[in-house]
Amino acid sequence: MSTASDEHTTGTAGAASQMAGGDPRLDKLVHRLPPRMGDTVTYLLKPSSRWVRIPSGGLLVVGGVLSFLPVLGVWMLPLGLALLAEDVPALRSSRSKVFDWIERRKPHWLDPSTPKNDQP
Repeated sequence: MSTASDEHTTGTAGAASQMAGGDPRLDKLVHRLPPRMGDTVTYLLKPSSRWVRIPSGGLLVVGGVLSFLPVLGVWMLPLGLALLAEDVPALRSSRSKVFDWIERRKPHWLDPSTPKNDQP
């Protein structure tokens, strides 16, 4: 019985370490999101969710390009590029540069002790 619970625990920990392309900075940002959105992003960043992540990222990029239309916005473009960066090496290096900028300019975004946005 304890072996099954150990496998479940290590399986969950293994999935968390594989999530987000192995970048701990992305993991920190995802954990700062509100729970419902964080769960969605966690699901999309899993390696097994590639078939959902690529079309979602592509649609968000197209929505960002069409930001002059109502409901769509420029916010969709970086989110789509971030999702596509999991599968496109050229975008992954750009994402790494953005995280380097965040570490220099906005280190409190990566600090787990600061409160989340969804808390009063």
